[in-house]
Amino acid sequence: MRSLWNGAISFGLISIPVKLVNATESHSIPFRQIHLEDGARVRHRKVCELEDREVSQAEIGKGYEAADGTIIPITEDDLSRLPLPTAKTIKIVAFVPADRIDPLQMDAAYYLQAGGALAAQPYTLLREALKRSNKVAVTKYALRGRERLGMLRVVGDAIAMHALLWPDEVLAPDGMAPAADVTVRVRELDLADALMEALGEVDLEDLHDEYRAAVEEVVAAKVAGETPPEAPGTAPEGGFLDLVTALENSVRAAREAHGGTAGREEAGSGGLAGHGTARTAPKQAGGKKSTSTAKKTAASAKKATKSAQPARSAAATGGSAAKKTTATANSATKKAATRKATARKRSG
Repeated sequence: MRSLWNGAISFGLISIPVKLVNATESHSIPFRQIHLEDGARVRHRKVCELEDREVSQAEIGKGYEAADGTIIPITEDDLSRLPLPTAKTIKIVAFVPADRIDPLQMDAAYYLQAGGALAAQPYTLLREALKRSNKVAVTKYALRGRERLGMLRVVGDAIAMHALLWPDEVLAPDGMAPAADVTVRVRELDLADALMEALGEVDLEDLHDEYRAAVEEVVAAKVAGETPPEAPGTAPEGGFLDLVTALENSVRAAREAHGGTAGREEAGSGGLAGHGTARTAPKQAGGKKSTSTAKKTAASAKKATKSAQPARSAAATGGSAAKKTTATANSATKKAATRKATARKRSG
């Protein structure tokens, strides 16, 4: 990697020669400006206003515009002679806990590469001291025509430097919060906690730039003379949902997405319990009617069963009585026949 700056880290009386290299790179797809009428490229040319001609980069220097419009040339030699200890030095001014640095101040990131064999020992010393202290180093350095703040921290076996904005360059968040007083209920906070847990954590390595991939598909299709892919249709927005219902639906959707059927089982068993106040799952359209119908059907079936029980008892009793009557009649008929037969024998 090409170094952007050569200098040294000033660590007390210790000087560590280093090279500054980029720690990040942009993967955004570059576009060119074109003339819509004919598709020709539009270029930005650097033109000298006095001579009205294009000038090369070698002919371009720096200048400061005074209040009256006069341009005062400032050379690289002028800047190299600035009476600053940070002109070619990353000066460590303090060591602080990492949480003392406001993330809003963080800017570009760089790696500091040891500048030669002699730098290996003090470079390693500073790296191990930062590791053991669990602190970061606050620095001052000059780059691209201005003095800047920086923060040194350990990344793997290297020392990284984050450029920091000066505190007065960070705007206060005045007027950003809602003007009206808003009360957040405990149940809403509980559901927000449940949603956070359901969404879970993520390994940043698993996240990808989907916008870039989509743009690459469009470019590839146009190069091949094909029709670019169309955007997927978006689901129609539903009606207004109150905050609690929206949270409950969000928790359910997140659980289903992350836990398979677990979320559906929880939803079907009666809500989103386990986070403070017991919760009932929101009823879907038609759910109330179906439940009511099921209850009525069950009640009717129960009533019919009760009504059928006496009838069955009566039928059973009637059948038993009929059997007894038939048996009695048969017995009487047999006795009468026996008496007649006896009377005939006596008369004969």
